[in-house]
Formats: sequence, C-alpha cells, structure tokens
Amino acid sequence: MSRFYLYKKNRRDYIPVEDLELNSQAKKLLEEILTNKTKFVVPEKYKSSKSNLALFSSSGKIKKISSLYIIDEQTTYDLSNNLNDLTSKEWLPETVTVFSQKGLGAGSKDAQIEKLHPAPFSFQDVARLIRFFTKHGDTVIDPFNGVASTLKACAFENRNGIGIELNKKYYELSKQRIETEVPDNFPYKNKQKLINGNSLKEIKKIKRKSVDLIITSPPYWNILDTVDHKVKQTRISNNLDSKYSEELEDLANIDDYNTFLNTLAKFFDDCGTVLKDDKHLVIIVSDFRKKEKYYVFHADLINAIESLGNFKLKGIKILYQRHKSIFPYGYPFSFVPNMHHQNVLIFQKKKEI
Repeated sequence: MSRFYLYKKNRRDYIPVEDLELNSQAKKLLEEILTNKTKFVVPEKYKSSKSNLALFSSSGKIKKISSLYIIDEQTTYDLSNNLNDLTSKEWLPETVTVFSQKGLGAGSKDAQIEKLHPAPFSFQDVARLIRFFTKHGDTVIDPFNGVASTLKACAFENRNGIGIELNKKYYELSKQRIETEVPDNFPYKNKQKLINGNSLKEIKKIKRKSVDLIITSPPYWNILDTVDHKVKQTRISNNLDSKYSEELEDLANIDDYNTFLNTLAKFFDDCGTVLKDDKHLVIIVSDFRKKEKYYVFHADLINAIESLGNFKLKGIKILYQRHKSIFPYGYPFSFVPNMHHQNVLIFQKKKEI
C-alpha cells in the first residue's frame, strides 16, 4: 500500500498501520475531520496539504485517534489543542525558559522605523510568543504599542491586532511601519487597528472578553531619564529619542516607583475584562538600576499583579539580547551589570466564578 492513513508509535518512531480495513476507516475519518468545521477545528495550514496528512493513535486503534500526523515532518498536531496551531515538535522547544533575540539587523531597511523608538523590541521575538499563545485568526492587543512591533508580527502571523499608543509621533510611525514593512498580499495587513490614546482609558472601550492575547512591553518607570554611556553613544549622538514623551499621562513620567508600580499593576488587572477566560497576558520587562539602587522590577510587578486577583503567573522566559553593546559600567571599582536580557512574564487569566 503506497498511502497510509493511520500511524502509531513504536518507541520513539512513528510507523504506519498496514491493516487495509483500518486504513479505509482512517481515510473516511480524516476527510470528516478536515471538512466538519462544527465538530473539529483544524488549522488552515494543515488543510491545505491533505496529501501530507494521516491520523495518529499511539496504539494504532481508530477509536483512540487523538491527532493529525504530518507525514513529511514526522510529527503530530493534537486535535484537542485549544491554545495554538503548533505541532508537538514545534511545541517542545517553546517550553525552554531561555531564547535568544532575533532581529533583522540595524542596517536592514525594515529596521529603520523600529530604531526610532527608545525601547523597541523585535517583531520576530514577539511573533514567536504570538504563535505559541494564539491560533490563526485570533485577536491580540498591545496596550503600549510603541512603533507596532506586535501589530507587524500579527500581520505576518495571520492574527488580528490592536495597538494603543499615547505618543502621536509613534502612532504615525506605526501606521507607516505597517504600510511599508508588511507586503500588500498578506491577508492580515489590513486587520491591524491602531488607536492614538491613553491605554488606561482606551482599554475600557474594548469589547468585554473579545481578546485572545495581551502582549506588551510597558515603560520601565522613568529610567530613560538617566543619561549614561549607552544613551549618549547610541541615541543622543545619533539625534534619536532618549525617552518616551513629555506627556503627563505617560506612565514613564511618574516620579514615585511604588505609585508607578501600583498604577501599572492595576491597569493590567483591569485588562482582564477584555481577555477571554484562561487566555494569557504576556509582559516583557527588564530589571534596572537607578543611581545606587537595583530594582527587581519583574518580581515587583508579578507580586503586584497577582495580589489583585485576576491573573496567576504561569512562568517566566528569559529573552537573551545577544546583540547589545557592552559598556564599562563601574570599571575598575565596582560590579555594575550590563543588562542583556528581558524577562517575559506569562500570566493566565483566572476563570470568573
């Protein structure tokens, strides 16, 4: 038989079930799984390659079918996967708690808008997180939009994006970025919505339980007011912005750390109203030093958010920023760290009682 429709596991290997009757049954069931949208939810990317699909049951029994088997990749997609569209082979590496930054390179024509922001992050890094925490066609919101790294990622990954940005300059740059850096033939290019306004107010206008993922990198208090070697060399000398804005509504302009922390935590807790039950809030932050004090910002923010009750921490991933420059902080008298990682805080919304 040249075409098998049922596979099972033999230790670590996937092997075809050769019984003709079982394959005939599997063929009919596979067709039903791919066409019955009410009963089965199969990602479009698998439907488009039917000849590469079979069914999988670890025991080889039709009644215990649990997954699609992707033949050329020798991996499975679990039919009960409500979180994402990843295969088992794609899923496993994403559980590793450290990953390296991936960027286009400072010289890329598609990195020129991104670097105009004082604290950008790579759309490829956020795309990786979006792929894990959402499915094709889901809705993602970034309440601290910046220059639309999240929305660019959504356009590339076939997700609906909503970005809220207080600063008018970055809002306009965001529109320009989506227009120039996302090809016109990408179907989700025109499904990216930009809002120029205060997130604390605008989030209340979003429909309740309409969002599948909130992912963002918020201000790290007012640390951008500190002018050090890095700021002088990489931003001021190149006539680039060294802080977010002078807006009074900008959270980065709050003077007191505890006030800033509690305001930010309360905002994220309020975001729970727009997020569907069991869905995720992903916050990308760095710890920082201000004068002589080191702030463990990620831990402070976790504790503040969990204390309010809408979210529980699921885990932390470390994003290693391997391309950042090294500066001689503290040399030759004291240890002062070069911060070359960000903490990716992963929360899950609790079900409403």
